[in-house]
Order: sequence, then structure tokens, then C-alpha cells
Amino acid sequence: MAFLIRQTLVYAVPLMLVALAGVYAERSGIINLALEGIMIFGAFMGVLFVRTVQQWGWFAEAYAAKHYLTLQGFLLMSMVFAAVCGAVFSTLLAFAAINLKADQTIGGTALNLLAPALVLFFIRIIANQNTLNMYEGDAASWFMLKKAMFGYGRKEEMGFLGSTFVDKVYVATYICILVFVIMSVIMYKTRFGLRLRSCGENPQAADSLGINVVKMRYSGTIISGALAGMGGFVYVLTTANCSANGDVAGFGFLALAVMIFGNWKPLNISLAALLFGLFKCIAASYSTLDVNGDGVYYLKELGLNANLYRMLPYVITLVVLAFTSKSSRAPKAEGIPYDKGSR
Repeated sequence: MAFLIRQTLVYAVPLMLVALAGVYAERSGIINLALEGIMIFGAFMGVLFVRTVQQWGWFAEAYAAKHYLTLQGFLLMSMVFAAVCGAVFSTLLAFAAINLKADQTIGGTALNLLAPALVLFFIRIIANQNTLNMYEGDAASWFMLKKAMFGYGRKEEMGFLGSTFVDKVYVATYICILVFVIMSVIMYKTRFGLRLRSCGENPQAADSLGINVVKMRYSGTIISGALAGMGGFVYVLTTANCSANGDVAGFGFLALAVMIFGNWKPLNISLAALLFGLFKCIAASYSTLDVNGDGVYYLKELGLNANLYRMLPYVITLVVLAFTSKSSRAPKAEGIPYDKGSR
């Protein structure tokens, strides 16, 4: 059970962060279909940052001396860098949608096509292969928390809570949860959030009250890019051993589904992300999943084709959207280019 909860969080937390990224863009009035592309770009830039800093030898002494707190600072720097790069990449969508008044669906699709091609091009230049890895070691040895760090021996148990939320866990997961909470509060409990949401509902009314709609939509899209870039890096850090290959397994599109299922509300999004994260966990580890700890792998013993388990998250996405999309209420002005002269 501890493994199931831990792995569910690994998949669910980046998903809910990227879904919140979509909320920020769409609440400002911009449809951000480019979440997948921004995740891919943020993941690549985060891994590149880790690899480059390792090559420079900045944290080599800390790694050799097992200064885990210093290494978590390195991880935080990598997450911030991925967020900044995601924000920069998202300005392409903002410029096309706001200044050029281009179709936002096409603009987002274009970025989704551009990102993997661009990433693979640079990976081939840098590493002369199709995957960019860390320069030395692996993600677990550099960034994962382990019970030995807290004085526990190899055969000692930390208890259910310790085994679930401390042992073999990445601090990045909890940083993402903290960022999710903070950004949710900013969205719904601050003046900035109220102004941002007004621009996605009735931009003409917002403009009549002195709110700069263009500025707010740029802000929403850039924040969206930052959250998606961070989510992309944390996803590859925790599930792909901090390696980038121009793919995030469709998590950007899953995040859009979570956003719609959650009706553009943070609490609902977090619950939806946990649901999808659970099925993603089952799909990834069904053959080694021992829920009761009794050594019996029920899902493996069913003898079902492995592809059926891999399809689960995406089938669940279609089923949930089929039943919930009609009751979902999107921001009224999303996808509509703002024209100051129209009423």
C-alpha cells in the first residue's frame, strides 16, 4: 500500500501542477493546448541544467560528502531554471494569441510539434544520441530521500507514514504541492487573481475598470508556462531517472483532461489528478504491485495483456470526459482574441 500511494503521488503531483498551469492561461482568456510541448521543453532544459552543473563540478563535493541538504538546493535550482525556460517558451503562444490574434488552438498545436523536434535536435548535438542523461550518477542517488539519511539501518522500518512519505521520495514532489497550494491561493484569494479571472470572463468589462487585459493575459500565459515547465522537469526526474528524450507520455494532454474534469477549480483538479495518477501507477507497475504486502500480485495473476494496463489512464480520460464535459463551465472569453473596440 505504501508503494501504491507513493507512486500515485509521483504521477499525480506533476499532473495537477500542469493542470493548474492550464487554468492560469484559460482563466486569463488564452487556450493553452501547448502544455505538452512546454512540458517537453521544460524537462529538457531542467535535465540540461543538471547535466551542465555536474560537468562544472559545482556540487561534486556535496555529493561525495553526502550533504543531502545541499543537493536538494541543487534540485530546487534545477526546478526554477526549468520553470523560467517554460515561461520563456510560452511567450511564443502569448505573442501569437495576443499580439497577432492568431487562432490559439493552432498556435498551441504548433508549439506541441515544435518542442519535441527542437529538443531532439539539441540532444543530438549535445549528446550525439536520442536521450539526454545526467552527466554522472542517477536521480535517486543525487536527489531521492532515503531512510539512511535519517539514521535508519537497511533492515529497520520507518513505519507506514515514513515508508510512504519519506523513504524513496523526491523532495520535488512536495515542492510541487507547495507551489500548487500557493498558486491556487493567488488565483482565488488575491486581487491579481480576481483581475486575471475577470479577463477570461468579460475582458471588455475588465478594461472599463482600468485593468490592462493584454498585460493580464500575458501574465496568465507566462505563469502557465512556468508551471508546465516545472511540471515537465519533475515528471522526468521522478519517472525517467532525470533524462529527456522529447516525450512526456502525453501528460500535457492528460493535464488538459484533468483541468476540464476538475472544472477549472484547484481542489477538484487535485482530486482528479490523484485519480489519473492512480491508474497511471497501475499501468506502470501492475506486475510488481503488492497492495496488501502478502507477496501476491493480483493484477499480474489475472493474465491480462500488458497493453490493457497501459491503456487504462487514457481510456479513463475518455470515459470521464464523456460524462463530465457537458457540465463543465469554461471561462466565457477563452479563445476569443481581445479587441478593445468591440462590445
